[in-house]
Amino acid sequence: MDTVSTLSALHPRQIHRAASDLRRGVPVLLTGSQPLLILAGETVGPTGLAELRALGLGDPILLVAPVRGAAVLRRPVENDAPVVAARVPEALLNVAALRGFADPTAPQTRTPLEPAAAPPLGLAALTLAKLGRLLPAILAVPARPGIEATLAERGLLAVSAADILAYPTGDTAGLRKVASAPVPLNGAPDSRVVAFRAEASAIEHLAIMVGHPETAEAPLVRIHSECFTGDLLGSMRCDCGEQLRGAIQKMAEDGAGVLLYLAQEGRGIGLVNKLRAYTLQDRGLDTLDANRVLGWGADERNFLVAAMMLVELGIKRVRLLTNNPDKLAALEACGVEVVGREAHAFAPNGVNDEYLATKAARFGHMLD
Repeated sequence: MDTVSTLSALHPRQIHRAASDLRRGVPVLLTGSQPLLILAGETVGPTGLAELRALGLGDPILLVAPVRGAAVLRRPVENDAPVVAARVPEALLNVAALRGFADPTAPQTRTPLEPAAAPPLGLAALTLAKLGRLLPAILAVPARPGIEATLAERGLLAVSAADILAYPTGDTAGLRKVASAPVPLNGAPDSRVVAFRAEASAIEHLAIMVGHPETAEAPLVRIHSECFTGDLLGSMRCDCGEQLRGAIQKMAEDGAGVLLYLAQEGRGIGLVNKLRAYTLQDRGLDTLDANRVLGWGADERNFLVAAMMLVELGIKRVRLLTNNPDKLAALEACGVEVVGREAHAFAPNGVNDEYLATKAARFGHMLD
C-alpha cells in the first residue's frame, strides 16, 4: 500500500482535528487498549480541566518527554523511556501550575512531582501534541467506560492512538502543486513561485524557481526551512536570512536553481516554540539543548517533502546548496540523486557565533 492510501485509511483529518482541539484547550479521547482522555498542558483552562475530571477515572497524571520529566520530578529519569509520567497533587491541579509544568520558560512551582506509571497510549498523546506544534506535555486520565455517547453530547472528538503513531509523513500525503506565478526578485528577475499543498494537513510549501531549473541537468537546489525572524526581520541570532538571499543570488549567477521553502519553522517545532527556545538560550543553553528541554528532538524536520516537491517539478538530479549532511542523506534516501554539494556558509556576526559553533560541533554542519 502506498503512503497516500495508508494515510487515507488512517483518517488524517481526524488526527488534525484532534490536534486542533488540543490547541484550543479541548479534551480529546485516544482510543486503543486502554482509552485515555488527554488535555494539552500549555492550553489547559478551567473548562477543559473540569471536563477531563468529569469524564475520567481517578486523578489526572502529567505526561512529558524525558528531559522535561527530569525537571518536574527533580530526579534523573531513563533517557530511553519515550514518556515520563508524574502524579499531580490536588493543590497543583490548576491552570498556572500545569502550564508551568508544560513550559520551562513559564513561572515554575518548586514542588517536585512524584513518578507514576506511564499509560500505554502515552506516546501517542505526546505525538498528537507535537503534531499541533504544542509542547509535548499532556494531562491524561483513563476514560470512563461507555464514554462515547457522552463525547458526542459534548462535541468532543475521539481518535485512534494507533493512527497517530502511524502518521510520520502526514504533511506529505497527496502533496501537489496548487498555484504558480512569475515573481521577479531583486537580482533574479526571471523567477517564479510554485505553491504546494498537502491534502492531509493543508500545510503549504513553496518552490522559488530561478530561471528554468527543470531543464538543467543538475541545477542548484537549496532546502530552506522558513524562518520568520531571520528571513523577514533580519535577525542576527541565526544565519537563515543570509542563506536565503545568498542562495537566490547564487542561483541567478548560475543561471538556474530552485529554493524549496518549507513550512518547518525552528527545525520543525514552530515559531512559538522557537521563541521559547531563544529564551532558554539566553539562560545559557545552546540551540540543541534548548529544543530538548522543551521536549522536542534536536531536529524535527521531515525532508521527504523536499524530495516530493523536486519530483513534482521534474527535477531528479541536483547540486545541493547546503552545509547539512542530513539533507544530503535525506534526498539520496528519497531517490533524488545528489551529484555534488555546494558549500553555503556565512561568517559569524558577533551575535550568532555560538549558534554557528553549535551547528558545527553538535549537528555536524560542514562550516569550514
